[in-house]
Amino acid sequence: MDKKHQAKPRVLIIGGGFAGVQLAKNLKNAPVEVLLLDKHNYHTFQPLLYQVATGALEGDSIGFPIRRIFSRQKNFTFHLAEVQKIDTEARIVTANIGDIHYDYLVIATGANTNYFGNKELEHYTLPMKNIAEALNVRSLIIQNLEKALVTVDEVEREALLTFVVVGGGPTGVELSGAIAELRKYILCKDYPGLCKEDMKVYLVEGKDRVLGAMSEQASAKAGKFLTDMGIFIYNGVHVSSYNGDILKIDNGVDIKTRNVFWAAGVRGEMPEGLLPEAIAKGGRIQTDEINRVKGYENVFAIGDVSSVVSEANPNGFPGVAQVALQQGKQLSNNLLCIINNKPTTPFEYKDLGTMATIGRNKAVADLKHWHFQGFFAWILWMFVHLLSLAGFSNKSIVFFNWAVNYLTRNSDNRLVIHSFDTNTMMTDPVAK
Repeated sequence: MDKKHQAKPRVLIIGGGFAGVQLAKNLKNAPVEVLLLDKHNYHTFQPLLYQVATGALEGDSIGFPIRRIFSRQKNFTFHLAEVQKIDTEARIVTANIGDIHYDYLVIATGANTNYFGNKELEHYTLPMKNIAEALNVRSLIIQNLEKALVTVDEVEREALLTFVVVGGGPTGVELSGAIAELRKYILCKDYPGLCKEDMKVYLVEGKDRVLGAMSEQASAKAGKFLTDMGIFIYNGVHVSSYNGDILKIDNGVDIKTRNVFWAAGVRGEMPEGLLPEAIAKGGRIQTDEINRVKGYENVFAIGDVSSVVSEANPNGFPGVAQVALQQGKQLSNNLLCIINNKPTTPFEYKDLGTMATIGRNKAVADLKHWHFQGFFAWILWMFVHLLSLAGFSNKSIVFFNWAVNYLTRNSDNRLVIHSFDTNTMMTDPVAK
């Protein structure tokens, strides 16, 4: 299905996330052929997955067709494909649609949930790295609220109404805050017979504070926001086991729950074929200062799957969208320099700041010269995320949903589209 000899060099990009899409955009007028592969035909705006998971937004509103993004880019081609392995000597990528030749390969496959080798946690907890997983979380939450309403077993009802979020980074903080708001504004309205006091929300974090990557001021304020919302926070602890019934924490606390959501770590996701020495800590691909994979001349990695470690940057760059976007833009320039035999420019990350929202009128923001919390940070968070969405239609839909949710303190998106089977921890195939 593939032509090996092209009139222009082919840049093959694996992954349609922030990094891959940004790179392809910046190669629009370049004398290259751009081919992007992804196992989904849409780009996902991951920062809003937690709102899909709690019914504030529809899943479609944070996904945008990749073909639509590039509808006017003549040197761009997209294939819906799942990559299986890379042959770097033959310069061929093997996918479920066949073998594809490349001149320059860019791996931008992002990261997946990291369970640190614990198969029990992987089986019984729910991750939230894509739209399908966010919809699974939504289904589980709503199904268990429905079960709690009719069960006559008080112990089981308490377990059904106990929610545990593992991981105190932005995803965990935002998800736990959204669940607490569902308890405050929705529970009694939609489920008469249940009350706010029946529902418990826990946040478990391995570091000594939530939002550990942000300033101490932002972290402390976020912790206060969460505590004021009635969320129980355990800092400096780790989950030792969860069997679908009892969650055990290494501080001796046991929590009986049917709802555990895992946001505690990420691991690079990539196809087979790279040298073992190219794989760094956390399953990421080790690259040099221009994001070229170590050991290769024409293979690059950007975004969450890339690890750029140096003396000045011993822990690598954070796994945030801004890093991916900036790496995509810089690599486009460096690829053209390589093609034209010109000097390349090392990547330098420009930290534009970090934000996290905790709930209605509550957010924290660390910008370059400013640190602030509360209502203004919440407005800024919404503004930045709204502008960052792909497509005018998605921006309009999300803004309308946010306006309705804010004015009514309610949402129309709490639908169980696919029933979630808690026995197998899979979407019920009959419901598909």
